[in-house]
Amino acid sequence: MDTFNDTLERLFQLKERGTNVRTEVVAGLTTFLAMAYILAVNPSILGNVMDANGVFVATALASALATFLMAFIANYPIALGLGLNAYFAFTVCLGELKDVPDPWTIALTAVFVEGLIFILMSFFKFREKIVNGIPQNLKLGITAGIGLFITIIALKGAGIVIADESTLLGLGSFSSPEVVLCLVGFVVIAVLTHFEITGAILIGILITWALGMMAQLAGWYEGLSLFPTFSEGIKNTAFHLNFSWAGQHLVEFLAIVLSFLYVDLFDTVGTVVGVADQAGLLDKDGNLPRAGAVLMSDAIGTTAGALLGTSTVTSFVESSAGVAAGGKTGLTSATTGTMFLVALFLGPIFLAIPTFATSAALLYVGMLMMSSVTKMKFDGDIADSVGGFMAIAMMPLTYSIANGIMFGIMSWVIIKVCTGKAKDVSPIMWVIFVLFALRILTLVTNFM
Repeated sequence: MDTFNDTLERLFQLKERGTNVRTEVVAGLTTFLAMAYILAVNPSILGNVMDANGVFVATALASALATFLMAFIANYPIALGLGLNAYFAFTVCLGELKDVPDPWTIALTAVFVEGLIFILMSFFKFREKIVNGIPQNLKLGITAGIGLFITIIALKGAGIVIADESTLLGLGSFSSPEVVLCLVGFVVIAVLTHFEITGAILIGILITWALGMMAQLAGWYEGLSLFPTFSEGIKNTAFHLNFSWAGQHLVEFLAIVLSFLYVDLFDTVGTVVGVADQAGLLDKDGNLPRAGAVLMSDAIGTTAGALLGTSTVTSFVESSAGVAAGGKTGLTSATTGTMFLVALFLGPIFLAIPTFATSAALLYVGMLMMSSVTKMKFDGDIADSVGGFMAIAMMPLTYSIANGIMFGIMSWVIIKVCTGKAKDVSPIMWVIFVLFALRILTLVTNFM
């Protein structure tokens, strides 16, 4: 055992980062439970256009592969999962390509090409320069914005916040078991944290799940079964790329690739910055050491995911749940990756974890990430203040990390120029500004 612990210490520098094996494993389990819903959601969404069982396998394998790369190459507690599934299924396959046979093969090809582009961008350190080129106040604003974004995801997932025609958002019904159980779970996590119980977030998820089972047995909760069943088979949907159609419709294909590329690029940048900041992994200058390895992990994951049969693989914001549970190294990610492999055999157990249980954890994590706003400076350069604020406001209110970064950076650059401080804008920030300007142009002209 000592030899095994020594190996883990050597691989992940546990003592150097002030952590231990138990804390890291609990953190990894917490991250997995917080994002295990993708094993149900991804097949459900992509199942509209391709085989759902195959998507389940691809989701678990691609997430595991990319998360292991993050663990052993970058040594960061960041897990990777599947993103842009709704865009993949509804906008591309059932929208732009609705008249094309097997449109999902073309969408997978676009994701594959996007992944290759990301590998090149990571190799030449372009994405790393983006991560480290963002001003500190903006990085803190991104972290706080992600906190609010996670909060609204949690509130919406549990039905605490609902759509309202007159006010846009409204309060859900307290007669709903999901609402009550999520809020109870949130309080349980807060109380456990107060008493410094190790694994408070993980325990909170499990307690909330158990309470949900009791509610279902009592006849109060009437949603999908919270009890595992083992009846599903699995089929393979891997290696179904369609380069023939892509070559014959190059302009249309490139438009799809660029849409995937834009959102995935800045969602990843925002997530990495936010989670790393919360974990205390940014250096004294606000930069992320080994950022290239982090970004290469998700680039390879995206490419592998397309080959396996699923949409983009990206750094997952739910990683912040594991960080809040004490995760500081790649051992957290290694644990999460292992659980994705276990899920291949015990998938029904993980698929039975209800959204209201993980929402309780995410609500607590959102509160923790919001604390970054206390480090922001609102009495200095007005560009820093406005840029950080726009990042905070626009992420949850437009339901997009990428949009929050876009509004934050563009307002920062514009105000710098208007206040006579254009020399403060670095070349990489100008490049990002131009990319966002082009993105806005394509949205205006409906090119994409």
